[in-house]
Amino acid sequence: MQIGEVAERTGLSLRTIRYYEEVGLVVPSARSQGGFRLYTDPDVDRLELIKRMKPLGFQLEEMRDLLAILDPAPGSPEIEDPAARLAEFGETAERACVELRAKLAIAEEFAALLRSHNNPTEETSR
Repeated sequence: MQIGEVAERTGLSLRTIRYYEEVGLVVPSARSQGGFRLYTDPDVDRLELIKRMKPLGFQLEEMRDLLAILDPAPGSPEIEDPAARLAEFGETAERACVELRAKLAIAEEFAALLRSHNNPTEETSR
């Protein structure tokens, strides 16, 4: 599939997908005769995995290492003690989830406060 369809399926922008290619996180499986990037379902799955890492605060190098463990591709870095590294990534993800839940709770409280102040009041015309 071409990059536009991949963008639709993943919810990522064309620019983001191209950036992930530029930094080596994902590589299109092929190119058309016209030079268009062509992606397969496993490429889309890899992009979905990257998309899940982003809100948890993983940096590019961490993403690269995590992909090398979960979805190794040609040219992936060798990870020393992948099981231990995966456990570290799991702890990082868990901490990020706790932080995100706390932020969400604050946001929900604030939204509720705004809703309570946004009740329409009846005005009397005199």
